Amino acid sequence: MVKLSGESLKGNSNFGIDYNSLNYLANEFKDATKLGVQIAVVIGGGNFWRGHEWEALGMDRATADYTGMLATLMNALALQDAIEKNGMPVRTMSALEVQAVAETYIRRKATSHLNKKRIVIFGAGIGDPYMTTDTAAALRSIEIGADILCMSKNQVDGVYDSDPNNNPNAKKFDNLEYIDAINLRLKIMDGTALSLCMENDLPIVVFDVFKKGNLSKVLSGIKIGTTISNSKTKNI
Repeated sequence: MVKLSGESLKGNSNFGIDYNSLNYLANEFKDATKLGVQIAVVIGGGNFWRGHEWEALGMDRATADYTGMLATLMNALALQDAIEKNGMPVRTMSALEVQAVAETYIRRKATSHLNKKRIVIFGAGIGDPYMTTDTAAALRSIEIGADILCMSKNQVDGVYDSDPNNNPNAKKFDNLEYIDAINLRLKIMDGTALSLCMENDLPIVVFDVFKKGNLSKVLSGIKIGTTISNSKTKNI
């Protein structure tokens, strides 16, 4: 499972989708499929909409979150198109019913697509408010039996003890246990998602997908970024 932030699609822009970033990601997925692995994707919507910001302005939280789900579907469809143009079979599945543009999520159908070597993009989170796309990535990973959750952070190559953009002395972790990540309150993913991964022993690798070849390296077992698991010495 690959978790992409919505911001990863906007490139150097402040908003929306950048064509070059979209095409780059499609090529990275194309290279990764040559490894023979099954690939699923969950994508955020922060390049279009951030529910917590609108809630702060007075919008009903559930309404803000549902709007964010629609933003993730815009990104999912754009990524689907780019992947198809690069010659790969792909399906978009939505937790909300939008039959004109995406299949409604059914676990067994998703695993069938994966078994047929199709990339599957999961849109609209889990279909419920108050849950992030990080939680969707963790939940869908567990449902489809993923071996690893690859968390791509925009321009961040792993997990640090403080923000490396603000602190030049920030320490990067090569390995972390789930409980340490929770106790240290590191901003990796939300607590619900991290707890789901811990309870189901789903290893996480946090890495920068915009360093060419990194996705294939992670899926090949090459050590990059930060690995979060139940043992600091666990090999992925």
